[in-house]
Amino acid sequence: MVTKDIDEKYMSLALELAEKGRGRVEPNPMVGAVLVKDGAIVGKGYHQIFGGAHAEIHAINEGGENGKGASLYVSMEPCAHFGKTAPCADAIIRAGITKVVAAVADPNPVTAGRGIRKLKDAGIEIQIGVLEHQARRLNAPFFKLMQKGIPYVIAKWAMSLDGKIATYTGESKWITSEESRGYVHKIRGQVDGILVGINTVLRDDPLLTCRTEGGRNPRRIIIDSNALLPLNSRLLNTINESEVVVAVNKNAQVERIEILRQLGCRVIQTCNTMDRVDLKELFYRLGEMELTNILVEGGSRVITSFFEERLVDKVMVFIAPIIIGGEGARSPVLGKGIDTIREATEIREITVQRISKDILVEGVLELEP
Repeated sequence: MVTKDIDEKYMSLALELAEKGRGRVEPNPMVGAVLVKDGAIVGKGYHQIFGGAHAEIHAINEGGENGKGASLYVSMEPCAHFGKTAPCADAIIRAGITKVVAAVADPNPVTAGRGIRKLKDAGIEIQIGVLEHQARRLNAPFFKLMQKGIPYVIAKWAMSLDGKIATYTGESKWITSEESRGYVHKIRGQVDGILVGINTVLRDDPLLTCRTEGGRNPRRIIIDSNALLPLNSRLLNTINESEVVVAVNKNAQVERIEILRQLGCRVIQTCNTMDRVDLKELFYRLGEMELTNILVEGGSRVITSFFEERLVDKVMVFIAPIIIGGEGARSPVLGKGIDTIREATEIREITVQRISKDILVEGVLELEP
């Protein structure tokens, strides 16, 4: 008899395997699978790269003949439709697997429930919901894209111990350690896009690329209401390394927009919101591009706008052990603020880690049901 502890043990392994696909499988979800027979693991695998074999196929191939009569633990419902690959449900049936334990149903409307029904119709025992919370958290960006049509937003900033992201003169290089900056490059390689405002570009002329060996470059997304992106910027000089998406509003000059397009930029024009880019409209457009997760790196006006529009899903805050001070020195989140502490945005599922001399605090704003 299989106990809850045993189910969770194998599903934990499936989730660990799934994590290995982070940054390589998007816009697909990260999925891991473990094939078990007579109390022993006979096969395992994970979705390794977009367009490649799914986790279930790797586990089945490794298991071979041992798949007959085995149980398959998988971190998301097996697919039942033809996409980049053939349906995993069909492969599970052919392998002679008699039980499938899935952490969570697939939120993709193309698949949702179809894989489960197909396996049930073939006489395979189905169990859903083992470590469901962990599975949802792992693929929170995929769930948001499937359910709301917009990418998952990670707001990231670095600040001093007294909550400043720059001095009163605007200098911000470098608040945190080289090790923390290296960690950020690793995160950049795991997201679909990195977003900043035009003021950051004008001030710092950043590349916004991933400089971690083996990491992929995210799309560079610039909030640039009036299409002011300098034509000699490093972003445009490296457009062959990663797409540059420029978000402008209806007031932007047609001539500037055309020049940016001729230089290879994807220009997204939105309605005006107080003479600014309409962030919600922009994010629906990014969702249509199948971007699952966006790292918002600022500056403070952009970060503030995302909080005001209630678009932030997760925060990553690097805290350096320094004091900057100064009434004119900027904080990461500005705006009108709140009247009472009771109204403060609550961060949940907090994790804290030390990176060199800095502290990294991460947490989510809410978890979808």
